[in-house]
Amino acid sequence: MLTWHTLRRACRLTMLTGQAWLALVAFDVALLAGFARVHDRVRRCRVRDCSIPPPTPDVVWAVEEACVWYVKRTACLQRSVVAAWLLRRHGIRAELVIGYRPIPFESHAWVEVDGVVVNDRPQYKKVFSVLDRL
Repeated sequence: MLTWHTLRRACRLTMLTGQAWLALVAFDVALLAGFARVHDRVRRCRVRDCSIPPPTPDVVWAVEEACVWYVKRTACLQRSVVAAWLLRRHGIRAELVIGYRPIPFESHAWVEVDGVVVNDRPQYKKVFSVLDRL
């Protein structure tokens, strides 16, 4: 049976997924001007006041769903930038973390809320040294 609560959540998830998909496009367009531009935009993005923010897992799910429907494969940096932006836009204090491992060299990006990894595996905090927090 379809309830008002179920319908409302489905609409919210659809809206969040659409916003995430458009943000994936915006990331690709901004990247044409160089990574410095993307970095600056994420750094300047502030948390908006929101009376009732959506649950963090809903926002992360919407970003992952948008990636499924995106025109190309998305890397961890693109997914994480979009997730951090969307979480902040909806009143959640999200932090984009870019990390690296020197030998063998590898880099990775993820999002944390209150020090907890929300869009990836928590063990990345132990494996990678933090290069930048935005």
